[in-house]
Amino acid sequence: MRLRTLTLAGDAALAALIDDGAPAGAEVLVYHHGTPAAGPETGPLLDAARDAGFQLVQLVRPGYGPSTRQVGRRVADVVPLVQALLNDLEVDRFATIGWSGGGPQAIATAALMPDRCVGALSLAGVAPFGAEGLVWTEGMGQDNLDEFAASVAGPSALEGFLSQAAEGLATVTGDDVVAQLATLLPEVDRKHLAAGLAEGMAAQIRWSLAQGIWGWFDDDLAFVADWGFDLADLRVPVLVWQGSADLMVPFAHGQWLAARIPTAVPTLAEGEGHLSLVAGLQPGLAHLRALR
Repeated sequence: MRLRTLTLAGDAALAALIDDGAPAGAEVLVYHHGTPAAGPETGPLLDAARDAGFQLVQLVRPGYGPSTRQVGRRVADVVPLVQALLNDLEVDRFATIGWSGGGPQAIATAALMPDRCVGALSLAGVAPFGAEGLVWTEGMGQDNLDEFAASVAGPSALEGFLSQAAEGLATVTGDDVVAQLATLLPEVDRKHLAAGLAEGMAAQIRWSLAQGIWGWFDDDLAFVADWGFDLADLRVPVLVWQGSADLMVPFAHGQWLAARIPTAVPTLAEGEGHLSLVAGLQPGLAHLRALR
């Protein structure tokens, strides 16, 4: 994937990773990466996007890679960045996908760009913190319980937690991934990683943390703050995919989103985890492509 860097107002940099191997006539699929999981895609998502006739364009959120940090950003603040990127690429209509921590960004993009965004796919995506009828942390593995307890406690606590966590993850290898993320991986996700995908995940974590913790830090604070838009205002289809065995973003998040988003098209998959859910990307992206 080719790295492209834009210069925004105030000399802020915005990076994107663009698939130059997409098929002829491909439509743009804006990808909102996970937390912390920025970096070049080489696995199932890239293949599924190409197969569905999309060109994958990953927006690298502020604080990750070459993208300038945006202190205090909310989830909705990604939308002007999507607009700037698409204008630079001279793209009008597009679809969007967000995985895990990128799920809220994809939903925001669909909510606030309905005239350009044909639809969104939230894959194992986070629901709003403090949402009525949702116990937000229930069902999370211990590492995420600790991380979001620090997020709620405030910036100082979160900085300390993530700085310590990053010491073990900044140089993580494929062989280390299961040990480092042990409390967050059900058996179905461990099998997914054992199938040869662990190194790709490790590479993205290293890429994300190469410039420090700040993209991860700002993502976490944005998740537990007001997102800056109303889910009830969504006018374009939002495909909500969630696995019942997920220990990173519990099943209840997907159930809540599916029930509250008026345009939701849910796939609530029994037995799937946070990572194994990507095995079903092809039908989801085919659905998005058909919306064009």
